[in-house]
Amino acid sequence: TQGDELPPRLKTIFESVGALVLQYRPGEIAIEKVFVHRNADSALKLGQARGAALCAVVAHGAAVYEYAPRAIKLAVVGTGAADKAQVSHMVQVLLTIEAPATADISDALAIALCHAQNRRVANRLAVLGSA
Repeated sequence: TQGDELPPRLKTIFESVGALVLQYRPGEIAIEKVFVHRNADSALKLGQARGAALCAVVAHGAAVYEYAPRAIKLAVVGTGAADKAQVSHMVQVLLTIEAPATADISDALAIALCHAQNRRVANRLAVLGSA
């Protein structure tokens, strides 16, 4: 978003994410858990922006699943200590795609892969539990 005032920027985030949810109608959203930043002001602003986005998602009926960065790396690379280059490479391999255009796109795809894996395991465990 652009501008100096935070409230209008948060409104833009809320409305934009809400429009995306209405357009694509996802049943679930997977996101990365926030890690602690060294700069308290930046962490506070990130938390507010994240809150605006999450409120928009939940307001439109999608479930939210959060994953720690180490869990995402473990699911995609096999180690929670993987670096961004390793994550990007495995995203390419697992999805048989060219290199994602940005690190943010690679991270988003890694979160989606982690969520897909976790949901698949949860579904299998539910089937075993009901047997």
